[in-house]
Amino acid sequence: MSTQPKINHRTMLQRVVAMVREILADPEVGHKALFYFVSMCVFLLLLSGLNVVNSYVGRDFMTAIADRNLPGFWRYALLTLIVFAALTLISVIHRYVEESLGMLWRKWLTARVLRRYADHRVFWRMVGNAAIDNPDQRIAEDIRSFTTTTLSFFLMLLSGGLTVIAFSGVLWTISPLLFMVAIAYAMAGTWFTFRLGRPLIKLNYDQSDKEANFRASLIHLRENADSLALSRREDLWIFRLTHYLNELIDNTRNIIGFNRRVGFFTTGYSWLIQLIPALFIAPLYIDGRVEFGVITQATMAFTQLLGAFSLIITQFQSISSFAAVVTRLAVLTDHCCHEEDAEIAEATLARQLPGTEITYRDVTLLDEKSNKPLLLSLTVDWRPGESVRVFGADESARDALFRATSGIRAIDQGQVFRPPLEQMLFVTERPYLPPGTLRELFLKPHPERLDDGHGPLDAQALAMPESRIRSSLKTLGLGRLVQRSGGLDVSQDWDSTLSLEEQQLLVIARTLACRPQFIFLDRPETSLPPAAIDRVMQALKAQNMTLITFAKDDAEGQPEIGRLELKAGGKWRWQAGNNGQPT
Repeated sequence: MSTQPKINHRTMLQRVVAMVREILADPEVGHKALFYFVSMCVFLLLLSGLNVVNSYVGRDFMTAIADRNLPGFWRYALLTLIVFAALTLISVIHRYVEESLGMLWRKWLTARVLRRYADHRVFWRMVGNAAIDNPDQRIAEDIRSFTTTTLSFFLMLLSGGLTVIAFSGVLWTISPLLFMVAIAYAMAGTWFTFRLGRPLIKLNYDQSDKEANFRASLIHLRENADSLALSRREDLWIFRLTHYLNELIDNTRNIIGFNRRVGFFTTGYSWLIQLIPALFIAPLYIDGRVEFGVITQATMAFTQLLGAFSLIITQFQSISSFAAVVTRLAVLTDHCCHEEDAEIAEATLARQLPGTEITYRDVTLLDEKSNKPLLLSLTVDWRPGESVRVFGADESARDALFRATSGIRAIDQGQVFRPPLEQMLFVTERPYLPPGTLRELFLKPHPERLDDGHGPLDAQALAMPESRIRSSLKTLGLGRLVQRSGGLDVSQDWDSTLSLEEQQLLVIARTLACRPQFIFLDRPETSLPPAAIDRVMQALKAQNMTLITFAKDDAEGQPEIGRLELKAGGKWRWQAGNNGQPT
């Protein structure tokens, strides 16, 4: 469970302002966002002006009724309808512009966070990070809530400011004392509401994580239904789900309790707003000093003005939730930004070296649990065209070198110099094929881009030519797969529609189509029969790709390949092939 960072309201405001500035400065969407923003302000100004006009029309309308003035009644009734029609039209257009801006902002911010989340495999580095629970929910839900709520609060603040300007003069001309009462009443109400409801900020922060934990457990239960049914571990999951549910309910109960406390105050506060103006203006009407319609106008002006002064009171529950959302989102984006810095993110993993070789310099890898040596001071060069077989009885050592080369395992000592990762594709022992179309499976590798940290998310930029897709499938004996799957653009669940061998061949077909400099194969014999392995080897050699195979045993009878034997205690022995140079 993540712990809530201390919420600094000044810092929170600075983060919100910074995000607004970033979208307005974006050359692609900034002009459109600014147009929407200015349009909202104009419409809000028109709405405030029409509300003031409506207060005077309503005053004269009620006065006409009190004076039994029938012509005046019909005249002001018609004016009231005209004002209501204008208010309706502008309100609907204003709402449309607000929602359009919210949608634009959400799309822009989500794409920006996703780009940072993907670059340098930040999503992988966050696994097990106690400071960030449920990043998926923060991206999907918190960004949506942040954009819509920020716009809503901004509009309320702007509307409140315009209301104060518009109705202060109206209320002052009616009764200066009532104007001062409105200010004092709003200040007192704001102070009491903040004191009563402050714990809601932390409770709302925790609520998001507890909801996500409960939902994630249900998803895990569904995705592992077969294993659960076979292992008869239903009680474990019932216990775990019940535990998460109890945490969720306890936190919800606390939120309800604090909402009740705040609700008692805010509800009574709101009801008194309707009575206070009458207490001050009704005696003036009874004495004949003001018209009857002034009571209605004073009530409307007082309500509008007090509503502007009382935003914290009326919106406190939303504000407490918003503070939690901003904090959760800030924690995520901060980690993404920090991980985005290649010099920091890659310092303990692998350092990019422009060129075409893979070079290990004094590389030492230790067991992550026992700290025992798996590989000691490995120094070797692998050049393009020099096929290599890494073997040894210690599976942990082989796996550690495989993962360290790919950049998802820390190097305890030494350095690994390599080309960009899109030029080094790794085929794991068990194939990974996400649900989707064949065309999506053949997207080019995500660029590592250690220089700027901003890889493109445009699928068109990463799309593979159809001819290359079909050619690579045909080379590995999967030529009929396009027809079997209904074409290149029909979504499939490949785990359930293909055999294990076909899945692995499909992964390698994508590798063939991408044409990297180096291909790393981890224990291909696990999922492929000897005949399929021979076909794969021939296809890779035909395209002059450098093949590095990780296996348990040596490949006898192949003197042309280099051999790296990993021995017990971290020792190793390198023998270059006929085409390579001894080290």
